[in-house]
Parts: sequence; C-alpha cells; structure tokens
Amino acid sequence: MRRSDVGKWLLYALGVLVVWMAETLFLNRLPILGVIPVLLPLAAVAVGLWESALPGAVFGLCLGIFADAVYPGLPGGMTLGLCVIGWLTGAMSQYRVRQSLPGYLICAVAAMTALEVFRVLSAALSHLGALSDILSLGGRELACSLLYAIPVYLLFKLLHHLVTKPVRGVRL
Repeated sequence: MRRSDVGKWLLYALGVLVVWMAETLFLNRLPILGVIPVLLPLAAVAVGLWESALPGAVFGLCLGIFADAVYPGLPGGMTLGLCVIGWLTGAMSQYRVRQSLPGYLICAVAAMTALEVFRVLSAALSHLGALSDILSLGGRELACSLLYAIPVYLLFKLLHHLVTKPVRGVRL
C-alpha cells in the first residue's frame, strides 16, 4: 500500500466520522417523521461508487463492524450488509452505473431499501410488534435516511476529489 493510499483511506475514515457525528449529535435530536436517519450505509455506497468492488467491500466491512458497535439491532447484520453493499456498489460502478450523482442515488436507494427490508424482516420474525407498525417504521426510516443522501454524496465527492486530484510539478 502506498503512502497516498493510506492518506485516502484516512480521509474516507474522517468522512465517516463527520457523517456519524452529524447523525448522533444533531440529527438524532431532530427526528423527521418520528425516526432518526441511518447514514453510514450511504457512506459505504459513496466509497464503493468511486473505488472498485474489492476496496468497496473492505471499506463496507470495516464500516459495518463500526456500525454494529454503535447501532442496536441484529448482531453482525450491518457488518454483512455494508460489506455486500460496498462490494455491489463497486461492481455496479465498474460495469453499469456511472460515477455520478444519479448513479449514486440509484445505488443508495437500492442499498437502503435492501437494508430496510432485512431489518423489517428481522423485526417481524422476532415478533417485535405488529407487522403494520414495523413496515411503517421501516418506510419512514428509509425516507428519512434518503433525505440526506445528497449531502453525504457531496461530502464524499469532495474527499474523493482531494485524494485523486493530481499535484502539479510532482513526479512519482
């Protein structure tokens, strides 16, 4: 791994820290539709979009371990989910989806929907409440989280631009 790669991943980690702090320090005090958004999966989509499948999967795996530590719910669910999301987003960006805002939004909607379906099924099978209430909560959480997709995209686009911008006059 080159020195520039270490800087890139540290910058992405800083972006995750900013997203997580915004979520836990500000957004959890301002629930929309009675729910708090989940933004870390959007960060996995953003990094997977600009990197390829394998780096996206590794980033998703690391992010998932962090998410399982800070989010309540099914142990290991976010680790597996974010690893798959990072991998699939990276693969889609290599072959089908452009590395742009519309491509990001397509991947973000698909990823967040898949996570919410998994979480709703997990809650329903655990008998945590009436199915209509669980579905309502899942739909509201999906909508609330997707409201912040564009700001997360812009943050990680800036970070990606900072690490891929060529430095003039320097030869490696």
